[in-house]
Amino acid sequence: MGKVYFTLTGTNYYYGNEFLEPGMKVKLKKEPKNEHDKEAIRVEVKGFGKIGYVANSPYTVMGDSYSAGRMLGCFKKRAKGKVLHITEKGILCELK
Repeated sequence: MGKVYFTLTGTNYYYGNEFLEPGMKVKLKKEPKNEHDKEAIRVEVKGFGKIGYVANSPYTVMGDSYSAGRMLGCFKKRAKGKVLHITEKGILCELK
């Protein structure tokens, strides 16, 4: 498998995205018991906790990014990622 990109979304429900910078490390954690989305993958930053989710809708997934559902087989329970680009539509990240 080559590089895996994903879109971080929903940051406006938590801390916004003003504090995010390219190169910043993020942690991913599957949430199979999430009542809204059984494929949910939570995104966290040290010191903040949950900052958003991996996008899982055709309306929120940017470009060739993987959706949360598509990423489920890429890692077991937890993974690490890195912020690449911050845009108005979302934050593009890379799975590490």
